[in-house]
Amino acid sequence: MEVGSVNSPRNRLDHSKEGSENTHIEKEIFELESSQNVGGHNYQFHSMNALEILRETVRILRYNSSGFMIIAALFICPVSAVLMSNLLVNQYVVKKFTVRLLLVAKTSGLPLKPFIKQSCQRFAETAVSSAMCFPLFITLSLLSKAAVIYCVDSTYSRKTADVFKFFVIIHKIWRRLVLTYVWMCMVIVGCVTTFFVFLVAVCSTLSVIGFSPDLVVYAAILLGLVFSVVFANATVVCNIGIVISVLEDVSGPQALLRSGVLIKGQTQVGLLIFLGSTIGMAFVEGLFEHRVKTLSYGDGSSRIWEGPLLVIMYSFVVLIDSMMSTVFYFSCRSYSMQAADGQCQSILETMTTSESMGIQ
Repeated sequence: MEVGSVNSPRNRLDHSKEGSENTHIEKEIFELESSQNVGGHNYQFHSMNALEILRETVRILRYNSSGFMIIAALFICPVSAVLMSNLLVNQYVVKKFTVRLLLVAKTSGLPLKPFIKQSCQRFAETAVSSAMCFPLFITLSLLSKAAVIYCVDSTYSRKTADVFKFFVIIHKIWRRLVLTYVWMCMVIVGCVTTFFVFLVAVCSTLSVIGFSPDLVVYAAILLGLVFSVVFANATVVCNIGIVISVLEDVSGPQALLRSGVLIKGQTQVGLLIFLGSTIGMAFVEGLFEHRVKTLSYGDGSSRIWEGPLLVIMYSFVVLIDSMMSTVFYFSCRSYSMQAADGQCQSILETMTTSESMGIQ
């Protein structure tokens, strides 16, 4: 593929509109849109809003659809199937955990309304499921994220994604990738634990003072809204931290700190991406719950095709979320490129090449 004049801060994926005779072209042509920094070969991506990032993601997906579909089939679908079906979840443990949470809620002054009971049960299911599926998350799920990042990086650099190169790169970066993921899990668990400590403390204090149970519930809801914003910010930072641990030579807390600095001023975009992905996943999970797990209509024969279809839909949402996080990273960061024979070299290949030269 030919690449035209050197381009802009941001790599666009523009559909070729030249001539009606070129109907045989099946892939969109990547064009580098212009402008150069004063010092040479450093280029930057323009910051993009959430809608532009979604469009960019769709263009990348269309450009290399086969590669991303293979990633979804090999790495994302198995995890989604196990996660949505609660295959590894022990319902006895879930019930026992739910009862403990209800006891804590009652002790802290919260009335055991249906909303409170459902929230406790849902949290217990999520916590137990996350704990039981952790081996899948730290292997297949992490591999899928790394593969998506590699494919997006290769696409922007006009390189063909190669399986052998990917596993060579994974061998080099796997340790720091796992370390960053472990730190990400600790941050998420820390946020949730802090929220519950504050929730119990605030509700207990209000109950002791003499506020009515309804006011205690309102205070808990308000605290939950505040926590949702904090949790969303933490998740965005962690997601970008995973991308950074793949593309840059940092890991663990340094990657998360780098992520926090990188998205400064772009936090709203990251939150919109997180909100869209969360709504999409929750919608598919809700459909799976009512159409597959709960037999509320017919004889259940439709489960044969509805279950796999919803798993594929959920996997697709996860894939798009990972791709958008990677594009968001590129939109927040100066993308250093090396021009060679009209091609720009990817960050991962630059890293691998430099390490090989160092060994020689």
